[in-house]
Amino acid sequence: MAALRRPALPEDAVRYRLFAAAAAAAEGPGGEALLRRCAELALLRFAPLLASYVWQRQPFRLRYVPGCGEIPAHIGGTTLFGDNLEDEWFIVYLVREITREFPGLAARIDDNDGEFLLIEAADFLPKWLNPENSENRVFFYKGELHIIPLLEASEQDWDLSAPCPTIPQALALLSTRSEEFLAAEPIRAAVYKRLDGYPEKIQASLHRAHCYLPPGIVAVLRQRPSLVAAAVQAFYLRDPGDLRACRRPFRTFPADQRVMTVVTFTRCLYAQLVQQKFVPDRRSGYTLPAPSHPQHRAYELGMKLAHGFEILCSKSSKVAPDAKRNVLSGPLWERFLRSLKEKDYFKGEMEGSAKYLELLHMAEDHFQQSVDVPESSVEVSPGDEILTLLQTTSIDLKDFEREAACLPPEDDDSWLDITPDALDQMLKEARSESVPSTNEEEQKYDLETVAESMKAFVSKVSTHEGAEMPWSSDESHVTFDVDSFTKALDRILGADSEELDSDDLDEEEEFDFSDEDDEDLDAGNPRQGQKVSPEELVGSLKSYMNEMDRELAQTNIGKSFTTQKRGAGSVEAATSESAGPNSGAEDAELAPVDVDMNLVANLLESYSAQAGLAGPTSNILQSMGVNLPENTDLSGSSSRATQ
Repeated sequence: MAALRRPALPEDAVRYRLFAAAAAAAEGPGGEALLRRCAELALLRFAPLLASYVWQRQPFRLRYVPGCGEIPAHIGGTTLFGDNLEDEWFIVYLVREITREFPGLAARIDDNDGEFLLIEAADFLPKWLNPENSENRVFFYKGELHIIPLLEASEQDWDLSAPCPTIPQALALLSTRSEEFLAAEPIRAAVYKRLDGYPEKIQASLHRAHCYLPPGIVAVLRQRPSLVAAAVQAFYLRDPGDLRACRRPFRTFPADQRVMTVVTFTRCLYAQLVQQKFVPDRRSGYTLPAPSHPQHRAYELGMKLAHGFEILCSKSSKVAPDAKRNVLSGPLWERFLRSLKEKDYFKGEMEGSAKYLELLHMAEDHFQQSVDVPESSVEVSPGDEILTLLQTTSIDLKDFEREAACLPPEDDDSWLDITPDALDQMLKEARSESVPSTNEEEQKYDLETVAESMKAFVSKVSTHEGAEMPWSSDESHVTFDVDSFTKALDRILGADSEELDSDDLDEEEEFDFSDEDDEDLDAGNPRQGQKVSPEELVGSLKSYMNEMDRELAQTNIGKSFTTQKRGAGSVEAATSESAGPNSGAEDAELAPVDVDMNLVANLLESYSAQAGLAGPTSNILQSMGVNLPENTDLSGSSSRATQ
């Protein structure tokens, strides 16, 4: 199966691959140089966005990957995004925009779930598309989402037994007939909805907070702002072995000297740091003021961040300072810096100013991490980088103290607290539902919709994959021909299928069935052996059902159903209990049951019992597009159902 051939990815990883749409160009002479040039230009084009972005675990990188088997040469990479799902969707945005800027590239993107773009648009996918045949069908091309459909045998140039095309076959179709494979508007809208707000959303996802930190950490973060993510992860994912370095006075970042500063987190990193309760070891030297202290949060954040940095340094391999490569020189860095200036990355700041230097350090950080990394180089651990920066960076404590006196205000973190109403609103927005007022909804609501939807659901065919919800009315109802089924069964079993086999004889002996019993039955049924017409069978069955109805009508089960009055429609239904025990008993017993009213009454009773929580009634009806109004009167719901 296709899912088995897909290389396994970590749970928190996203893989992106950009191919030359004309695959022959990538494989021919100069193909490698062309792809490498595209990777370099793409990173330069989006440098302003990438330089200011704080990644949870790994940055977005484009590397040349030579062809292997059925996968042609391409540029791409794999990024671990950890707990921050926004990193994954930001990469989707980048990949889409790269294919828009470079129309000769077609991109595939997947993760551990496979085609997660299709999962986002699951409600709008065609029925033929499933996880088994979706591989190598979903591409970004010229900035739009494309899905290669199932083709006729005459159009398909790959093995008909293969559920999916290979990447070269898909690229060949995409380069010649891309307009035919543009994904349907609802599918594209569902995917693009997750990309709305970029690139502006990047700044909104950041959170700036005051932290009381050792000056060494302040100096390191000035040079490498992205190291805040590694420090938060080291603290957040710590184990008892990591804390051994924190049960003594800190060797790298002692607590005797600290200054107030502003640290830029992502919201995910800030939430991870704030929400964990942690009491420092007294031997570490880090103490916290009383919770009522106005700077308690800054002290606590600084303490946790310092523990993360100390843990990273305790795992360092003690690389010498001269091991750091001098990459901030050469033509590639000059082109990178020139691209930033052309796109107003520095926002008009004067060269050499504090804000200019802050932005420059962020750009240098991104360049060293993502652009100028040799493919054969071994990734340096964050602890090694921190120790190297400490030995190569001057630390001016007086300068830090002067800056602490005039810090900008920190961001409001009220977004951490979500009220129940806000959560309900978020869930409704995720379902793309409007929120009408309760009164208007109850006034316009038609209970017949519930009954009709449930009838349509019951009439559908269910398989091992589940029942099909009745969203569309263009499919005919399932019919069952009894005569055809009987004839087909006779052909399968043979003409003598009614003869007893050895198992039947054994059962007859076990239950002492005798010929005398059969003779008694034959004597009581003079028509035994005669062929009975279908009309007679139906009439006999109806007589049995009538007898059962008469018996059940006198029981509590029969009296519990809502029945129709003689000559009245379902709207004028009344319960069988309303009739007197002796008056018109025969009519009351055989009065037809109002199926719709019983169905609606039982559904409303079940919905009321859910008490506003999720349950079978609301789940089934919502899956069919039917949404019941809020139950504002629990005590009167049953009485309204029978009125």
